Amino acid sequence: MSRNIAVIGSGYMGGGIAQVLALAGARVALADVSAEVAEKNYRRLIAESRDFVRDGLFPAGATQTLEKNLWAAASLAEAVANAEFIEEAVPEVLDVKRDTLAKISAAARPDAIIGSNTSTISIGDMAASVTNSGRFLGVHFSNPSPFIPGVEIIPHEGTDPATVSAARALVHESGKSTAVVKDVTGFVLNRLQYALFHEATQLVEDGTATAEDIDTLVRTTFGFRLPFFGPFAIADMAGLDVYDFCYKSLQTGFPERFATPTILSDLVSAGKLGIKTGSGFLDVPAERIPALIAYRNKAYVLMQKLIEDLGPAPIT
Repeated sequence: MSRNIAVIGSGYMGGGIAQVLALAGARVALADVSAEVAEKNYRRLIAESRDFVRDGLFPAGATQTLEKNLWAAASLAEAVANAEFIEEAVPEVLDVKRDTLAKISAAARPDAIIGSNTSTISIGDMAASVTNSGRFLGVHFSNPSPFIPGVEIIPHEGTDPATVSAARALVHESGKSTAVVKDVTGFVLNRLQYALFHEATQLVEDGTATAEDIDTLVRTTFGFRLPFFGPFAIADMAGLDVYDFCYKSLQTGFPERFATPTILSDLVSAGKLGIKTGSGFLDVPAERIPALIAYRNKAYVLMQKLIEDLGPAPIT
């Protein structure tokens, strides 16, 4: 990746994003509320890199790559002056983000793509602060960004399609995966994450299970599958008729909370039950099913071995 990039906000998230992009070969400027803060965080990122290399989390030579590619700018204006892509990673406060984006917009090249790392704030609500807002979109990395491979790409209604393509290409060059989602409250990642957390807290509050037991169940059952398969692939493999039946069972206790999704009912009514019929949410050809099942079984065995090798998380 031969690019000039700026990251505005050099804290934990911004610094991690800067590491990702700099390790991929980009020249990355860090800026913050002052030159001193940017320099302090630059030194932290270099020291952190040495620890990551020692622990086998970053490749050998990563620290030298960061020292070459990462630099602390004296100001926001200096950081963005020559950048073709700028990532805003300041605190999740709308007024702070709007003010920062206006400053970026005023100092950056008119063709520079501007991304926001917001996890919840509407991209459209911030777009008015950016001149030529067609170049603006959400580019949402997850914590810790050096080690989480997925990035949410969130265009607002006025984002130029070329901006989306360019942002995805840049993220892919850094070795990450992308998913493009609409600019709705919570986007996708947090709507799913918080839906699970909301149900989990209700189970604790009503005495169904303890927090410890719920965590155990999540990580050893359906959560165990999630590194390999998303919810639609899992449903297709289980059988959509099974899911339809389970919704009906759940409705005996929670009729509103677990109303059967219309999209599920429609597929079941059409006889599209998942891999057993060759079509469902995802269409898996019959000839590919044996390979899919073999992959699934091997993946789960290797995941269990990895967990055993790592040992239990040091939570308690």
